[in-house]
Amino acid sequence: MATRRRNALYRAIGIVGTSRIITRIHPLVYRITGGRWFVGRNFGVQNVIVTMTGRKTGKTREVPLYAFADGHRMVVIGSRAGGDREPAWVGNLRANPAATLRVGREVRRVLARETDGAERDRLWALAAAGYPGYETYRERTRRRIPVIVLEPVGSPEPGATPGPVATPEPAED
Repeated sequence: MATRRRNALYRAIGIVGTSRIITRIHPLVYRITGGRWFVGRNFGVQNVIVTMTGRKTGKTREVPLYAFADGHRMVVIGSRAGGDREPAWVGNLRANPAATLRVGREVRRVLARETDGAERDRLWALAAAGYPGYETYRERTRRRIPVIVLEPVGSPEPGATPGPVATPEPAED
């Protein structure tokens, strides 16, 4: 019974977290607050904003994601709350791995790459330990959930605005 309630809670968190209204408002609130309070960390997990180029439109897209530190890199999970369709942002990063990562007020240029094999298994375990909902999402879907590493490029740009982020559009590509 407790497992069923816990799974229902994680499904609810996933539905709210991937809703269009949240994914549109969260990056703005994150920038205004500098990633403090509930927009910077919830359920004990670091929130970040990944800014990328849409693979179909070429427009700048901002996506709020949970992220997990692995040394100097950050790891993000393409779970889409266990949905059978992959999140659009994963395809965007595959098509154009150059992105920016906002962690609090710090903006870093990063290169994204999908992991596999032992590295993927280790990073999945890291993420699932930080947010057990990922195991619930894995059980809900038949697809293999992508584990993406964001590797820093160059030096961080404290407080900088990454590229043309002034009028980003939601991640729908």
